[in-house]
Amino acid sequence: MRGTLGAFIQSCVILLVRADQWRLKDSANCELNKKQTDLNSFLWTIKRDPPSYFYGTIHVPYTRVWDFIPENSKQAFQESNIVYFELDLTDPYTISALTSCQLLPQGENLQDVLPRDIYRRLKRHLEYVKLMMPSWMTPDQRGKGLYADYLFNAIAGNWERKRPVWVMLMVNSLTEADIKTRGVPVLDLYLAQEAERMRKRTGAVEKVEEQCHPLNGLNFSQ
Repeated sequence: MRGTLGAFIQSCVILLVRADQWRLKDSANCELNKKQTDLNSFLWTIKRDPPSYFYGTIHVPYTRVWDFIPENSKQAFQESNIVYFELDLTDPYTISALTSCQLLPQGENLQDVLPRDIYRRLKRHLEYVKLMMPSWMTPDQRGKGLYADYLFNAIAGNWERKRPVWVMLMVNSLTEADIKTRGVPVLDLYLAQEAERMRKRTGAVEKVEEQCHPLNGLNFSQ
């Protein structure tokens, strides 16, 4: 479920890292390092004592990008003692609040707010996805105990109670390619889990409300 909700958050997130009393090699100045492993990095240094680091991530399975992340970024994360994420996806309250904010006001149903033809098309599409999902899943997923019915309910459960914008994001993630990567945490969630495992202090720079209210404020034409 955490991976599912993580994918709903906006596609570009930030990670703020505050490090211990140390400095990365050549990271305290703005000169471009000639080593390829140190190029194309989304890591920025905030010059202070101790230094802090500002890092950009993206909501894709971490396995797709991990091998391409420069070593200086990985080293900054490893040696930092405090890590701030966009949202704290390891906090049960965050997950609960994200779920609640996606719902229509009490008593309303998606069928009541969508045009009839769009609602019917949506319902048929979700029935198609549910039918196809077993064939989209990989043997590795099944070996880990991840079953199609459970996964469909985790992603699309209670869809008739969700606001249209969240249903749109949900539908966009219900593709064969996306389903095949379910069970693998997105990059920022993976880093949050690693930070917990390493007993780092963690926090968030945004509140759930700051993510939800702009999306929930869109009118139907938007």
